[in-house]
Amino acid sequence: MGHFKGLVLKVMIVDDEKLALSRLKRLLNENGVEDITAFDNPIEALKEITKTRFDVVFLDISMPNITGLELADSIIQIEPKTFIVFQTAYEEFALEAFKNGGMGYLVKPIESIDIKNILDKIKSFKVSSNDSKKILGKRGDKLYLIDIDDIYYIKADLDEVIIKIKEADAYVRRKIGDLETLLSDKNFFRIHRSYIVNVDKIKSMRSVEQSKLQISFDGITEVITSSKDGAKEFREYIERRSL
Repeated sequence: MGHFKGLVLKVMIVDDEKLALSRLKRLLNENGVEDITAFDNPIEALKEITKTRFDVVFLDISMPNITGLELADSIIQIEPKTFIVFQTAYEEFALEAFKNGGMGYLVKPIESIDIKNILDKIKSFKVSSNDSKKILGKRGDKLYLIDIDDIYYIKADLDEVIIKIKEADAYVRRKIGDLETLLSDKNFFRIHRSYIVNVDKIKSMRSVEQSKLQISFDGITEVITSSKDGAKEFREYIERRSL
């Protein structure tokens, strides 16, 4: 087993170019990482993720069939503690998204020093990380690794959702019903066909026409309005919570 300063890392690498795969494997070996599983097919990689836990996944952003971003989002749904390193031929995304949280970024061609630096980052992440669920969102060229607790509300938008966090409205390619299921064990409530709110972030509520609820939040100016049925169900939910 490869000991990385006392930390044994189980690594998966995914790249549709076989040459890039073997190069990355060699660079990881040089930096003391030996437990490596490699895939040139992202669909196969995803199947393996459902069976085996990996500490780190290196993946190429542009692959056929499924993009690196989609694969990354699926991985962190299955195992939130996975550290994800994107590899890309050019700087596609703004780097501020990667300053904290379990993500890194390598621009090809990758050198040994790049691997060393990213392994240092992974090591400190492993020591400090928590188990909370995360969602990968995108806004223009910025990526956001969103902690569930930082969400104010989620809004359905055609075949995607918009997740409202303090910094941005981040887009996620998922159906609102899927997110409702993901958040079912948290204090979130679907107040409208198109809205799920984080109950812990609500500052105040007031009744508006047809006994709908207008909801405002701590720390952001946006207000949203429930449906009539949503208001009734939400009032019942709050009463149950306060018993």
